[in-house]
Amino acid sequence: MARLSREDRQIALGRLQAGQSQSAIARHFHVSQSTISRLWVRFQATGSVADLPRAGRPRATTAAHDRFIRLRHLRNRFLSASSSVQALPGPHRLSDQTVRNRLHEAGLRARRPHRGAILTRRHRQNRVQWGNQHLRWTARNHWRHVWFSDESYFLLQRHDGRRRVYRRVNERYAPNCVDEAPVHGGGGVMVWGAINTAGRSTLVHVQGRITAQRYVEEILRPHALPLLADQDAIFQQDNARPHTARLTTQFLADHHVQVLPWPSMSPDMNPIEHLWDELDRRVRRREEAPANHRDLLQALQEEWDTIPQQDIRHLIQSMPRRCRAVVAAQGSHTPY
Repeated sequence: MARLSREDRQIALGRLQAGQSQSAIARHFHVSQSTISRLWVRFQATGSVADLPRAGRPRATTAAHDRFIRLRHLRNRFLSASSSVQALPGPHRLSDQTVRNRLHEAGLRARRPHRGAILTRRHRQNRVQWGNQHLRWTARNHWRHVWFSDESYFLLQRHDGRRRVYRRVNERYAPNCVDEAPVHGGGGVMVWGAINTAGRSTLVHVQGRITAQRYVEEILRPHALPLLADQDAIFQQDNARPHTARLTTQFLADHHVQVLPWPSMSPDMNPIEHLWDELDRRVRRREEAPANHRDLLQALQEEWDTIPQQDIRHLIQSMPRRCRAVVAAQGSHTPY
């Protein structure tokens, strides 16, 4: 029973009383079916799902302590357990692990946070407004005409802390167990690309700092305009300075390119961001890792061409769900 918090027990009990099967509830809470069965037997026998009194070490915290710890971490999710030990009122001899145990009982566990853009109040308002304006857009009648574009920077070597090494005790600094990495990841390459339900652009290598002049002459004119020859085509780009410069907007207007208005700080609304992640994973999965920038660019271009078009189509077909998600989140971060 220790695997279920008090709140989860009440939810599980409600589902049992509603007629849901024990196996389905066990799968939902990621516990064994016997755990749910014992919960139901205990409720029928005692009328409660609380733990029965048991022998053993006395509880180190009071109900007031538990409430203080829970509320403190609900108000600020980034606080450490040690900070709560120091902030607890009155005399006590609690350890950091005791605080973690109380948080676990409340269903709170330390996890890697999602990293998102900084959203101000105006950003949220603009995102909600944009989502409402496009709620009625469908994948078949609207989004299939949109060409989503973006630039992305790929590192030659990326060390995000997720890589693991199998080693014995005291082998932490053994030469074959150390993940050697150059400073700043060894540099990388920047590329530009665009996707549509019917196709994709070539993957363009962007060298050096991109300016409005270079954006127009090296990307829009040779690579984007041929994709936008259809009169129904719509061009999407974010609000980076080269994209919104007067030179760029005038060039697009002169060539009668319909541009999709885009809310600032909204990479989660652009399906090409997921394609960049997939492209990076494909390059990392190669048996022979790129040794230099030239190899990295070649690998990116090869993998870009081999991504199934069906995968791109599925990403773009998610746009109606993205619009609903940003409206439901009131302009805040979405699962996308």
